[in-house]
Amino acid sequence: MNGIQRPTAATMRAREDLIVVTGAGGFIGGALVRYFQQQGFRRLRAVDRKPLGDWYQRVPGVESLCLDLRDPEACRRACEGAVEVYNLAADMGGMGFIERFRVECLRSILITVHMLEAAHRAGAERYFFSSSACAYNVFLQQDPNVRALKESDAYPAMAERGYGWEKLLSEMFCQEYWAERGLKTFIARFHNVYGPWGTWDGGREKAPAAICRKVIEAVDRGDHRITIWGDGRQTRSFMYIDDCVRGIDMIMHAEELIATPINLGSSELVSINDLVSIVEEIAGVRLERSYDPLAPRGVAGRNSDNTFIRQVLGWEPSTPLRQGLEATYRWIEQQYRDRKAGRRTVRDTL
Repeated sequence: MNGIQRPTAATMRAREDLIVVTGAGGFIGGALVRYFQQQGFRRLRAVDRKPLGDWYQRVPGVESLCLDLRDPEACRRACEGAVEVYNLAADMGGMGFIERFRVECLRSILITVHMLEAAHRAGAERYFFSSSACAYNVFLQQDPNVRALKESDAYPAMAERGYGWEKLLSEMFCQEYWAERGLKTFIARFHNVYGPWGTWDGGREKAPAAICRKVIEAVDRGDHRITIWGDGRQTRSFMYIDDCVRGIDMIMHAEELIATPINLGSSELVSINDLVSIVEEIAGVRLERSYDPLAPRGVAGRNSDNTFIRQVLGWEPSTPLRQGLEATYRWIEQQYRDRKAGRRTVRDTL
């Protein structure tokens, strides 16, 4: 926006510096590993607890470790020799998962506790934590015509049960490791990341992928009906994966953002009904809609106030939703066809 070149890993780090990405077998973590490899980094360590065969992306030439980071010894191994640590590991998914498995979501605090200590002891220079907009006060999100949430809206605290509280507490750990131990920590609150190579079935998928899959299934069956969770009026903003990984890189290398939570999300607010309409347009179909009021639906409305990120970085996520959904739909459509043909696909591994 302002034409100023912001520091990134590529401008600050030697290509032989060791970068560690946890949660690398998942959607965002896998995309981040690939991003750094494309930036020319030659020492990358990818960590996830899933078996290697279940990783969403496996980047050639990258050290890939299967470790359960709720174990402190596993965290020590993950952080050995690291210069930068990007912690995206968590037990999470879409609303269908985080509303039903709150205990599992809360247990991700163990990852934060042990990873911060391991990164500090390993002498890492920078540590990134992937927080979430679920950390925001739910009482500010009870109207679909919600005002966009700014960073200060996390307090007074009333986060989403389970997942949101874990994120908020993890943010505090990051802030105290900077205040007390001098570890430079960086915190981004993600707003609904989507795109190719993400979860698209199995119960952990988020709304864009779930709707794409439902439309594809309806077209394939020739039964042009779709069931929408909630009343369809709930609103969200959705951030494309390419914007997400670029934003992570810039946030991690902004000295102004040490131990300072910041929104990382699009400010393009749409209803779930609007989201369905966009996917229908991409698919070239119109579906009969029914609604399930008993299904998990989350808060009534949530959007990202990007005033702070524009102020600090001179940038914000800007991929139009229609453009990002086109790429996402085509990728899921190919995954669906591959599954029908008996070929391996990226699938959720609950």
